[in-house]
Amino acid sequence: MRAAGWRAPERFVAKGRDGTTDIHGLVFRPSGFDPARRYPIIENIYAGPHGQHVPKWFDLSSRSREYAELGAIVVQIDGMGTNWRSKAFHDVCWKNLKDSGFPDRVAWLRALAAHEPAADLARVGIFGGSAGGQNAMRAVLDHADIYKVAVADCGCHDNRMDKIWWNEQWMGWPVDESYARSSNAEDAARLGGALMLVVGGLDENVDPATTMQVAQRLVDAGKDFELLVLPDAGHGAAESNYGNARRAQFLLSHLGPPR
Repeated sequence: MRAAGWRAPERFVAKGRDGTTDIHGLVFRPSGFDPARRYPIIENIYAGPHGQHVPKWFDLSSRSREYAELGAIVVQIDGMGTNWRSKAFHDVCWKNLKDSGFPDRVAWLRALAAHEPAADLARVGIFGGSAGGQNAMRAVLDHADIYKVAVADCGCHDNRMDKIWWNEQWMGWPVDESYARSSNAEDAARLGGALMLVVGGLDENVDPATTMQVAQRLVDAGKDFELLVLPDAGHGAAESNYGNARRAQFLLSHLGPPR
């Protein structure tokens, strides 16, 4: 495989928001990677605080690998707020799901661009599903200076609308103002990047109404966005062949090819 141009993912570590905590991630480069060219960066995000999500195993095929082969540098990062580090590391998520480790992710991406000149920090996209869908939209609400385009699949965009047994673990009970502070619907007017929302009409995990509510808030704010509804799809609609093709097309149409 290496003779054909395949490249193993690189483990990359950079300091987080505090300048001292190590943030771990993986970097996927396309086969035939040319270090003299400039590649868009795509982050595959899932920042659910119930675990850590950067792969720790070897796999010949994955969604990150697939997107890298489309002509991008793809990254996966575990920022603060994810689990299985220290209590202080995990506690960042408490009543603060909108954080999603983004201050650490941005610092990590900047360090990667300094380490890898082929990584074009001016062209960064992001995608994720479920909690990752909430995360992906948050990127273009709060960090549109870095993230230019996002695809949010079946996102739990408002933790008051999602299954309470999951959200209550991180947001507490009773429902208070912290739920509103982490709501993508409440902050929809702050959209600063290109956004595609994807939802399955038969989603039994995250209520499709969550996506429809955030879409209405975007309409009310006069924001341009794409909405892809797959009527007979369940949770993870963007992982279907059709949904995935549309997601990749949207990301790459805004980020462009290697230069």
